[in-house]
Amino acid sequence: MQNARTITSPIKGDGGIRTAQSARPFVHVLADSSDKLSGICSALEQQFAVAGERLDAEARLSQAPFAIVIRAELRDVDNIAAIKKRSARLAKAAKRIFLVEHSSHVCISQAYALGATLVLPGPLNKTKLLAALADPVEPAADSSGGSPRPDNAVETAATAIASMFTAVTLGQPLDVNGTKEAGRQIADRITEHGLSEWLTTVRRHHEGTYQHCLLVTGVAIDFGLSLGVGRMDLERMYTAAMFHDIGKAQIPLAILDKPGRLDPEERTMIETHPAAGYEFLKDHEQITPEILDAVRHHHEYLDGSGYPDALAGESINDIVRILTISDIFAALIEHRHYKPTMPRNEAYQILCGMTGKLEKALVTSFKEVALSR
Repeated sequence: MQNARTITSPIKGDGGIRTAQSARPFVHVLADSSDKLSGICSALEQQFAVAGERLDAEARLSQAPFAIVIRAELRDVDNIAAIKKRSARLAKAAKRIFLVEHSSHVCISQAYALGATLVLPGPLNKTKLLAALADPVEPAADSSGGSPRPDNAVETAATAIASMFTAVTLGQPLDVNGTKEAGRQIADRITEHGLSEWLTTVRRHHEGTYQHCLLVTGVAIDFGLSLGVGRMDLERMYTAAMFHDIGKAQIPLAILDKPGRLDPEERTMIETHPAAGYEFLKDHEQITPEILDAVRHHHEYLDGSGYPDALAGESINDIVRILTISDIFAALIEHRHYKPTMPRNEAYQILCGMTGKLEKALVTSFKEVALSR
């Protein structure tokens, strides 16, 4: 390593020293300290050609890398400004991975706003970072069609969800139209590529709460498409799905994304999120009563055993019933790094076993979505 501000990783060739870029994928690293920069470069240099620079140095990236990895404190305005100065170069990288040590909704939202394609919260985890870099990149749209790159819908939706959570956390205005547009892009993506492709892509790029919201929205959309609902009803479904867990913005990520079982106190806190989401949205003129109903009641069951209002039977409307099935299914098939992903057929059998809680006709109709779409 040559100095603290600019780091390259050469490898030996037949003629002595040659740069690794010609032999291995090129990864550019940006960090706000020399220690962070050295740590990431050391983790990557055995498998990738690595060049790096500190954010307070002059930008020196001369070629478009395969991926850019950024590790910086995103609560620091100087770091944010330095990353924005490099935005044109960042946009050329197929992968833009942000390592966010301070695992808050605000920092994760900031990373997506700066162009992240993936956010890895917590301390540097070499195994997870290498796995993220090794994942195949989604193919670009064909040049003649001019349609967006397939991952655009994932990035747009993740950014919208992160922005939504930040609005709650900081008391900022809520971008309802942006969230609806993200839902529309997911609907277009699933209509074109199918649900299975959406589930695979989301599970590869996101974890925890953000993954869950993206999965629920995709499942609800495909459920609506399979039922043949009209355009306006489909919009209601994806809007309800995008907003359904907004109340979780007030719950620490350490609890939301906790590996293993929650203790009773943590479970009680989690169960506050439907009412909290409703309270945040209820005075927003762009949020309709049926969306509010879905946000507040997506954990209600037909037998009255749900929360927060113990609704039963006909008190639970159709969109809520559809969203509840989608929510449970998505939670069951989520990818968690600490346990195997549940197969879709097993998840569907659990839904079938929830007799009296879910509408039987809808669960039967959901079978095709669960197993084959």
